[in-house]
Formats: sequence, structure tokens, C-alpha cells
Amino acid sequence: MKTLKLDRRYNGPPASANGGYACGAFVVAAGADMSVRLLTPPPLDADLSVSQLGNGDFELASASGPVAIGRPSRLELEVPSPPPYVQAVWASQHYPGFNHHVFPDCFVCGPHRRRGDGMRIFPGMLETGIVAAPWLPADDLDAGDGKVAVEFHWAALDCPGYFALCAGRRTMVLGEMHAHVDRCVRVGESCTVIGWKLGADGRKHYAGTAIFDQEGELCARARATWIELKTAEPG
Repeated sequence: MKTLKLDRRYNGPPASANGGYACGAFVVAAGADMSVRLLTPPPLDADLSVSQLGNGDFELASASGPVAIGRPSRLELEVPSPPPYVQAVWASQHYPGFNHHVFPDCFVCGPHRRRGDGMRIFPGMLETGIVAAPWLPADDLDAGDGKVAVEFHWAALDCPGYFALCAGRRTMVLGEMHAHVDRCVRVGESCTVIGWKLGADGRKHYAGTAIFDQEGELCARARATWIELKTAEPG
């Protein structure tokens, strides 16, 4: 059994971890390509265990009980072409989170996080129907080889899906995420992150996201399920 701890720096809501980062850290610890279903908000600064269940799935658990379940599987996802980098910059300047943000201190997309603290990925809508944002990965995201650690790719692939679905106008929580990193981008590289709608079924909404390097080559992609809450209170 392995253990991990989600540092308080990597929050989404104030009292829990960013969902994409938590899923990515779980996947790295498990050492498996898998889809992750969150069962409860991932706790910060808590000792979490990673274990394999009898059916082949993996479980992330705290002292209070299961936090997430990972099911080994292969991601199948068609990805649209990225916009030119200059268009991603333009879209980011029109990020709806600058005007209203449910969690303005989110490690990934929170506008209150300063450079060198948060990832500052601010996706805005393009005429093509996708959201896009530039991303310049900071040095402290380095896995030790000059490339961004896998769990931060998962984090970068999280929030753009939410803004593609509702432009920040609804309260949703990440329910399930499956990402695949084809090739890690380098720290300091001018990357582009996009998100797009895949569909909806009642309160369940589906989004795709992707990361492209400075040459416009696809490096990572993800499919996510977001759950729209019945009330205005964030969960």
C-alpha cells in the first residue's frame, strides 16, 4: 500500500484539493492508466492511502473512508485542432472568472493566485465554441527532468472543461476524470490548453480538454464528467 498527501497549496475549493490535481496524484501513486471517480472532496494535508482492490480497481482513502476509485482503462477521445497561440491569449483576456469566480483561489484557474503560486490558466470562449488559454508552466512544476510532472498535466486539464460547459455561470463539481499524457511539456514552454463540450445527461455534463506544446502538437487530453449541483451552495 502506498500513501500520498495533497498539499494545501493545491486547493480548488478552500477546504479541498483541486479535483484534477487530486486525480492525477492518485494515478501517479497507483502507477496505472485509469479513470478516476471522486467520491468526496479530496482532503488537504491528510494522509491518504492508495491500495488495489480485489477486482483490479484502485482506492484512494483517508481515515474517514474512501475518497476516490480508479478503474484501469484506456482513454478514447477525439481532439479538435488547437487555435493559434495568439487567439488563446485573446480568449484568456476575456476569461469570465475575472468578473465572477466561485473559487477565486483555485490553484489552477483562480485569478487571486499570483504568478509562481497558482497555474493561472484562464480559459475564454472562442467563436469556434471551444475555450482556450495560454499556459507557461512554472519551474516548480518540474518533475526533475525539465518537464512538467504528470499530476500537473491532470490539473491543467481540469478547469478548462468546467468553463467550456458553463462559462462559470453554474455551480458544478468534478465527478469523474480520465486523462492521458502522451508527452510531458517542458517547464517554461508556451503551451495552449483547450476545452469543449461533449454532451449532457440531466445534471451530468461531459467535457473534453487538451494540452498542446509550443509547436501545436498534442501532448495530453482528458474526458471529464461534471455534476451540476441542485442548490447554489458549492460542494
